[in-house]
Amino acid sequence: MIELQRIEHSFKLGRKGGERLVPVLRGIDMNVYEGEIVTLIGRSGSGKSTLLHIIAGFLHPTAGQIRIAGQDTTGFSEGQWADFRRRHLGVVFQNFQLIPSMTAFQNIELPLVLQGVPEGERRKRTMELLERLGMAEYAEHYPSELSGGQQQRTGIARALVLNPPLLLADEPTGSLDSDNESQFLQLLQSLNREHGITLLVITHDDKVAAIGNRTIRIEDGRLPDAADSRRMEAAQR
Repeated sequence: MIELQRIEHSFKLGRKGGERLVPVLRGIDMNVYEGEIVTLIGRSGSGKSTLLHIIAGFLHPTAGQIRIAGQDTTGFSEGQWADFRRRHLGVVFQNFQLIPSMTAFQNIELPLVLQGVPEGERRKRTMELLERLGMAEYAEHYPSELSGGQQQRTGIARALVLNPPLLLADEPTGSLDSDNESQFLQLLQSLNREHGITLLVITHDDKVAAIGNRTIRIEDGRLPDAADSRRMEAAQR
């Protein structure tokens, strides 16, 4: 589902003319196979969120090649990425990124509106997700009227409304209390088990990492156990 080859990324620091490159990712090789839950764990600053943003097309790698669902996405334009995300992947952000002026229903419905789905079908699919995630009674609530757990469920519903085969989650439990965290992790596992969605979950938390079929550790922009991961992948195949 995801194939990364020698991915590198650097940020520029300093003023124009005196800029210097600061490497964040240093030759990442990583595969995620269809139907897996893979957790990528690392401390703050290890490069894990940068890697997820590259996989999702929000950042472009300095070097390397990316293939997702069999397509080489390395050189995609912004427009190509937007179309590809609509068809192939959903993203759950740590800070939810809900639109405050829209209700929970409208936030979830928005990707369908952008895709031109007819109103009746939009309402059907949006309400099905709200009910499935225990959010039906909060459909007309605005983000400021929702708890952290309810906002997170709204965010994951929006990521799922286009039925993506791949879901990326960036520190998805960072703003949740322990009860909501446990419920959310169970939800991720049920999405994988019952609907076959492939999951890549970025975290710094060992409890979150434990839901994965495989856990990959990232340190200082490298995968120190990459050789062990390749051996595990070979054994799974």
